[in-house]
Amino acid sequence: MMQTPTTPAVKTAGVVLSYLFHFSPASPMVRTDQSMSQLDSAWEPRAILGIESSCDETAAAVLDRDGRVLSNVISSQMAVHARFGGVVPELAARAHISTIHAVVADALAQACIEKPDLGAVAVTRGPGLAGALLVGVNFAKALSYGLGIPLVGVNHLEGHIASAWLADPVFPLPCIVLVVSGGHTHLFRREPGGRCALLGCTRDDAAGEAFDKGAQMLGLEFPGGPAIDRLARQGDPEAIPFPRFHRRKSSLEFSFSGLKTALLYKLQGMDEQARVRQTADLAAGYQESIVQVLVIKAFSALAQERLSALAVVGGVSANSRLRALFKERAEREGVRLALPPMAYCTDNAAMIASAGRHALMTDPRWTRNFDIQPALQIEPMPELSCRKEVIHS
Repeated sequence: MMQTPTTPAVKTAGVVLSYLFHFSPASPMVRTDQSMSQLDSAWEPRAILGIESSCDETAAAVLDRDGRVLSNVISSQMAVHARFGGVVPELAARAHISTIHAVVADALAQACIEKPDLGAVAVTRGPGLAGALLVGVNFAKALSYGLGIPLVGVNHLEGHIASAWLADPVFPLPCIVLVVSGGHTHLFRREPGGRCALLGCTRDDAAGEAFDKGAQMLGLEFPGGPAIDRLARQGDPEAIPFPRFHRRKSSLEFSFSGLKTALLYKLQGMDEQARVRQTADLAAGYQESIVQVLVIKAFSALAQERLSALAVVGGVSANSRLRALFKERAEREGVRLALPPMAYCTDNAAMIASAGRHALMTDPRWTRNFDIQPALQIEPMPELSCRKEVIHS
């Protein structure tokens, strides 16, 4: 007899059903009979649990009532996807299902927090892989419902932005934020109220994608960013020059597709011995082209917006050459720079909990009635939504 395939959403429901039978009914301070719930008063800060499952890391973290990180647990799927040279969405969703219960339990244990002590749950609702997002969102909904506490759906990009304030809570606003990761290369202006205006983004590949595809051409392991970073330290970034995208001086757009093509042509023009002999130089030159453009565009945004504070967040911000260049130029130009610690650069749940906490403290309205949004973008500020330089990708 043929069995109906089980979707990630159905499997996740099975994982979290047990939670519903171990919690007391919803607290009377929350009205649960409306699609949009409202706390009877402003949210009283308590411990908040963050859950992140947008791509290939299953993560959970707990922040205390003051926003300090008590735990930050990340389960990587690198071993699952390495032989494919990239993330396989179905495998990612299945891995999330098998690990999310243990990851959340570990985060609570490390924080010395019991589930009834939580005051809210924050979870990534997008952007990301649909199946992967479903696992985290369904788990978080069940947990929120069982505990009778607020649930906040967090934009993954907002989470990366929030990571800048985890290690530096007094980092000034307004500021420029460069979000640079495997799937995103965006420049934002962030205002004191937390709203963001998109100033520019990539026209094609994100910087992280360029690293991964370049590493694949060079025969390096996945993920490509760390592999190129390690190899480039042995090479000369000036030995083999690569093109750098500059549409026009005032443009805040990025493009990395031409860079990949340039690497391909250089490799095709070399024999096997030359490739082996110059792999480190190729990696160093390729990396230099990516990070130099990121630095130039970020500081151009500072100049155009007349600001003196810059945050660089996302997985690519862990690149050693990029961090060195940003620190050097920021010091030279007197710019206040926020570069999160390595633990907050790649996808993590502490940043999701931080963004969710900020959302609840800003607006106590919340709902469990939301769906995943794999292509979610940050809502533009009305007065800046018509900027000609903004290109949505």
